[in-house]
Amino acid sequence: MSVDGWNTVLVLGGTRSGKSEFAESLVADAPTVRYVATAADAPADDAEWAARLAAHRERRPETWTTEETAADPRRLADVLAAAGPNETLLVDDLGGWVTVLLDPAHQPADDTATIAELAAAVRSCAARLVLVSPEVGLSLVPTTPLGRAFTDALGAANRAVADACDAVVLVVAGQAAWLKPGAAPPATVPAQAGRVQTGPAQTGLTQTGLTQTGSAQTGAAGVPGGVGGSVAASEPSPEVFTPTPPATPDAAHGAEPTGTAWAAPTMALPMVATGLVIQPGMELPMPDEYTGPQAIERLATLDVPGSGLGVLERAVGFAAATQGTPTPVPWGSARVLLLHGDHLGGAAAGTVEGESARRARQARAGQGALARLAAESGAELQVVEAPSSAPMEAEPTLTGEQVEVALRYGWRLAEEAADAGVRLLVLGACSAGTEAAAAAVLVATAGAEAPAVLPRVLTDSGEIDDAAWMRRCAAVRDALHRTRNSPRSAKDVLAELGGGDIAVATGVLLGATARRLPVMLDGPVGVAAAMVTRDLAGQARHWCLLADHGGHPAVRLGADVLGLTPLLDLRLDLGEGANALAALPLLRSVLALAAALPAHPSLGGGEDDEQDSEPDFREPEPAGPGPTSTDEPDFREPEPAGPGPTSTGPESEPVDPSGRRAG
Repeated sequence: MSVDGWNTVLVLGGTRSGKSEFAESLVADAPTVRYVATAADAPADDAEWAARLAAHRERRPETWTTEETAADPRRLADVLAAAGPNETLLVDDLGGWVTVLLDPAHQPADDTATIAELAAAVRSCAARLVLVSPEVGLSLVPTTPLGRAFTDALGAANRAVADACDAVVLVVAGQAAWLKPGAAPPATVPAQAGRVQTGPAQTGLTQTGLTQTGSAQTGAAGVPGGVGGSVAASEPSPEVFTPTPPATPDAAHGAEPTGTAWAAPTMALPMVATGLVIQPGMELPMPDEYTGPQAIERLATLDVPGSGLGVLERAVGFAAATQGTPTPVPWGSARVLLLHGDHLGGAAAGTVEGESARRARQARAGQGALARLAAESGAELQVVEAPSSAPMEAEPTLTGEQVEVALRYGWRLAEEAADAGVRLLVLGACSAGTEAAAAAVLVATAGAEAPAVLPRVLTDSGEIDDAAWMRRCAAVRDALHRTRNSPRSAKDVLAELGGGDIAVATGVLLGATARRLPVMLDGPVGVAAAMVTRDLAGQARHWCLLADHGGHPAVRLGADVLGLTPLLDLRLDLGEGANALAALPLLRSVLALAAALPAHPSLGGGEDDEQDSEPDFREPEPAGPGPTSTDEPDFREPEPAGPGPTSTGPESEPVDPSGRRAG
């Protein structure tokens, strides 16, 4: 939900300006919203005010919950202070809150102190928070003492809350003007003030950086050091393409064969500079801790003839947690970030010079395994040039400034994907020497041994090149010896050992986490970046999904340390990014099946061809005459054939233990 990383937003506006509709559009992408209503119920004789309240209620989706605070104005601060980081709150509005605050029933009260308490609660609120308030300071001074008291109190409240919020927007005649920060782009209030949609068609106001994902989006809320979550675009981002699948030989109307043109690039929205500081200990969002287990429990009730989805249940649980719903939907829009930044020196031993650049050009041209799989999956493809890395055995791979730039660049790439409506990122790389760099990172962060995590080097003809493998091992050994007295913080590891592609990948994971965007890892670069993020923001690994380890020893070890269990064991080795795309259709099918299947009839699920809730098998009606009432039990004690008592009640006379009648 965040506006370019801002976590709290104050929406100001006059009467009928559209401020409430605009505020509701900011949280339209959240699966659940706590609507905090501050106004008291309408009096019995005020039908017009009752109609206003009813119109507000009518616009709220059924997934929203409403919480009333009119009984005690101080309770609003308590609600904000107790809200969790996975929640989304909409407070509408502060005008009603001030009205209740000034009500004689709540006097005497220290209004100034209460407003200060509210501002402090807004400043420390961990949830995504949107507050609505009327702007009355532009009107004439009221002629009554009560009117002046209301105007003064509301003006003081607006000023205090605006100072506490990350962003402030003023809605005038349906047009939104961003006041804080001043560089934010304008946005327009939705033309229709009807029900707020929460489905995929409603993505909020993308002009302001608002995005979806089935789960409430968030920025880097609570990040120390002034992290705003948005990175200034210091240089143009690479183009994003949607590969077109090549036509088959029997395509109609003489469609062209392979090599068809790419679609127009996806336009990247302008980013706003907010002074992003990436440092250890950032508090980024976590996936929903409840919806994942709920989705797994729901799978056990589905009407399937077999035992279920097996290990792919984990994919459903991951999607449910990251989307914030027990019934997750398949990832519709996916984007592949293919990182290209060669490592020089012994790390690239055994690679053909220029091979990685050829792979990058091939992807841009819509050719090769990655582009073909992207076309089949309907995924976008973005080739990202990362800084080249110096020989790790001789000197740091990057300078400290290069690490900062690379981290911000990766963060911005994730933000641009979220702003474009991407539901899933796929992280891959085609750099020379990336396996050795990832191995060095794993040795430094997980205590591994280089020979144990470095795969064999194969020549173009498929032969094993042991000499090249030994040179790579020696490069990692010498680099670790050179840095034996160096700090092992995240940025130090990236500068000394990781290099450009791993640094950019680390920024991508952090930015995706800040925007609640899941990432599918594929290969050693993504796993090494996930290892580095543990020091910067431990929440990042919970937004990562590993489809297949590909038989890569570094991926196996890193996944074990991170707690990422591969969903498949196909040992695909199509190149980083291509392995994940090969598994993506299967995962989408699993999610679609889990979302569409009803519960088993024995557990209350319905049948497609039945219109009522009667069971499939019923006791047949008797063929001959008999009772027709359904109140009679199915089985009754038969009547005696001969003379005798007809009562089935207990004997009226006691019976002794010997079996003889008493008396």
